[in-house]
Amino acid sequence: MITAPVAPGTTRLETLEMSLTERYRQVRCFSEALCAPLETEDYGVQSMADVSPPKWHLGHVSWFFETFLLVPHLPGYELFHPKFGYLFNSYYEAVGERHPRPQRGLLSRPTVAEVYRYRAYVDGAMERLLNQRGQEREIAALVVLGLHHEQQHQELLVTDIKHILAINPLRPVYREDLGREDLGREDLHDPVGASIPRPPALEFVNIEAGIVEMGRDVSGLEARFEDFAFDNEGPKHKVYVGEFAIANRLVTNREYLEFIEAGGYRQPQHWLSEGWGTILKEQWEAPLYWEKINDEWHVMTLGGLQPLNLDEPVCHVSLYEADAYASWAEKRLPTEAEWELVAQQQWSEQANELRDTGNWVEQDCLHPQAFQGNQSGTCIHQLFGDVWEWTQSAYLPYPGFQVAEGAIGEYNGKFMCGQRVLRGGSCATSVSHIRPTYRNFFPPSTRWQFSGIRLAR
Repeated sequence: MITAPVAPGTTRLETLEMSLTERYRQVRCFSEALCAPLETEDYGVQSMADVSPPKWHLGHVSWFFETFLLVPHLPGYELFHPKFGYLFNSYYEAVGERHPRPQRGLLSRPTVAEVYRYRAYVDGAMERLLNQRGQEREIAALVVLGLHHEQQHQELLVTDIKHILAINPLRPVYREDLGREDLGREDLHDPVGASIPRPPALEFVNIEAGIVEMGRDVSGLEARFEDFAFDNEGPKHKVYVGEFAIANRLVTNREYLEFIEAGGYRQPQHWLSEGWGTILKEQWEAPLYWEKINDEWHVMTLGGLQPLNLDEPVCHVSLYEADAYASWAEKRLPTEAEWELVAQQQWSEQANELRDTGNWVEQDCLHPQAFQGNQSGTCIHQLFGDVWEWTQSAYLPYPGFQVAEGAIGEYNGKFMCGQRVLRGGSCATSVSHIRPTYRNFFPPSTRWQFSGIRLAR
């Protein structure tokens, strides 16, 4: 199992209360812990253009600290390698030219060992910088941004590793201890004989119309890790939300399978035009990683190929599939304003509980879990963690949004075209990284992230 570098018995809430130096060490160590189960050969594979080799992620997040902190702010700092800026720059035009993204997997060098030496070199220099200037607001704010950036890449490491292993005909296992026993069988019981509760019936919770204050006031980079928000989460602004109803839980594999068996992937009336064209071109017949063996559905997980658990939330679906399912069910996807209205209220009342009990990467399941808690249909379950929830909202700037000057301004703003918003975090998201205002975004065809469905009407 992956051991996050925190003291035994430490709650997830307590992990939020660290000094910046302690936080730096914790985040950096966790990236390496995620890669510890890999074989050396796994580090260099790029299974598709959207996936990056694990060694590239490890190098890129180190390049971020080197480029935006060490070079401009640590006198006398010398680059580890003069070409690493070209290899590990992702999309920062202001920084300079870069190696083409689809070709990251073609490079056998630098070696994995050299990338780890690079990380250690950067970490040593960052320790010196934090000791000398860590109390300065500008330095602290850039470190905090770099740490949240690395947490984003930790989630990408999980999803990219899963894709790398899943395309391999040998179906290699990332970790043997991640195998699951709860298969959603009707006769399932726990070891003492009591029936394991099913997810509650799908019901809808009515939400009154009103004005919601969306987003955060993001006037600049935040120097406290706990108070951080990306620039695309602001400015705070008011939005009128009409009366609506939102599902009390996520759509399960069992329910999505009904859509498949009813011919959902063969009925164009449920699909957006681009979605229908995509499933025909790509020959999609089920969510990513689903595989039928001897007429039984299985799913590839980080614990290997497993029988499909019917009670787990469906995941690895595109916006096209989520929207088609909603149409077939005679419902719709929520807007991000509707989602945030519900999430803000729940977070304000239960933030500590959600942090401590949610299915985050720290829980070490690395897979969405079937809900087994309070069966009340008036509660809204699994709003945070497990799977990112597609919304029907395009990823666009909030009123008054301004792109920051310089290369840092390229972080979010230039991607506000052709993408959809997802909310809530997943089983690969860090508990210290998520909040109700967090806006994730991907193209509507994306499936390799832990993305799922919550209905609205």
